[in-house]
Amino acid sequence: MAGTSVGADDYALARVPENARYSWWSVATQRFGQISALSQFLLGATLGFGMSFWTAFWALTLGAVILELVAILIGVIGAREGLQTSVIARWTGFGQAGSSLIGLAIGISLIGWFGIQSAVSAAGLSQLIGVLPTWGWSLVFGLAVTLVVLRGFHSMAWVAYVTVPAFLVLVGWSIISELSDHSFGSLVNSAPPGPHLSLLEGTTLVAGGFIVGAVITPDMTRFNRSVGDVVKQTVLGITLGEYVIGLVGVLLAHAVGSANVITIVTSSVGWVGTLVIILGTIKINDWNLYSSGLGIVNFIGTVFGRHVNRAVVTLVVGILGSVLAAGGILDKFTEFLTVLGVAFPPIAGIMVAEYFVVKRWRPDLDATRAAGTLPATAPTWVPATIVIWIGAALIGKYVGWGLPSINSLVVGFLAYVVAGRLGLIRGVGTSRTMDSEPTEISTVVQPGRI
Repeated sequence: MAGTSVGADDYALARVPENARYSWWSVATQRFGQISALSQFLLGATLGFGMSFWTAFWALTLGAVILELVAILIGVIGAREGLQTSVIARWTGFGQAGSSLIGLAIGISLIGWFGIQSAVSAAGLSQLIGVLPTWGWSLVFGLAVTLVVLRGFHSMAWVAYVTVPAFLVLVGWSIISELSDHSFGSLVNSAPPGPHLSLLEGTTLVAGGFIVGAVITPDMTRFNRSVGDVVKQTVLGITLGEYVIGLVGVLLAHAVGSANVITIVTSSVGWVGTLVIILGTIKINDWNLYSSGLGIVNFIGTVFGRHVNRAVVTLVVGILGSVLAAGGILDKFTEFLTVLGVAFPPIAGIMVAEYFVVKRWRPDLDATRAAGTLPATAPTWVPATIVIWIGAALIGKYVGWGLPSINSLVVGFLAYVVAGRLGLIRGVGTSRTMDSEPTEISTVVQPGRI
């Protein structure tokens, strides 16, 4: 049976009951924390290096709209069903075996990025404090984040309440220090200092930069209380994250004439800049580890028929990611992780198409939602879905026109809808759902849930 309290198993394979959900503001804080990371600074600086301020503004706007549409549609599925991404996939086109592949892909991808982000913060800690070598700080930082994630969504929410405001204050300090000698009007009207980037290229960078985070939105929105909450927290979190951090990066690139603004900011304000790195990593890295653990739990459950505790899996993968980061191994896998990211956008297109349009297995979810159970069975394989998934991913990888991540997502959506209308969406085999019993609901709301 799934864990019965948020903070241990965190309903890894079960529906999140209504009394275990959170206010939209609590979820929005964590979503904003994901977007307002150092990578967003770098994205803004990349845009500013090759674009005017207003062209970069429109690239951020278009990219944010695309991400919000994807995150809202798939996030609504998570909120309605109370299920994490790879579990929902069983009844949104992929079947039991297909969902295990999604869980494995999420697990590998995000534990890789967890280790890489840990190494980034370790370098900052080594510079700020010393005492330990960089590899030692990799272990310390990775294990510290692991301890936070062990307690689940509840502790991650409180970490976000602390790190997000602190990050914004420190960023404000460092930015004011760097921009104090420049006129805001001149920066807005100045020509880009680097090679030209088109609006399409800029929008591609913005949308592609967080598309994996948008696809796995149900891992977060299963804790939302309503569809309206999903819309509010997504629009607020993504819009502010893209504009506040992205546009600051644009201004910095114009001010210093370089896209490498992270190094410039951190070096100009010393220990404050190093703290910016650390805080900026914590608030996205806990979600890297959390979603990685959920994906692996689903993979083990579907392939081996065993329900392992999410906290146990989190501990194992957190230690593994920390050790790999300490050994410097993950730097060699960045290109592989980037390629793996191409597989994610079609997942969202297929899931949205099945849940809202084709509805081949939607009645199974509808029939069990009120009781807090899962459908007793799921299709083992859906061959047409696998073909569509692979084909859409290849289009995203090799077709040069338009926005690659959006191309693959739209192709996945349209191809699934057409296949559904032609009667080609059929399950092969039937698998019994291991966790089909009702989620146990406590009558006592946990303290501190806001």
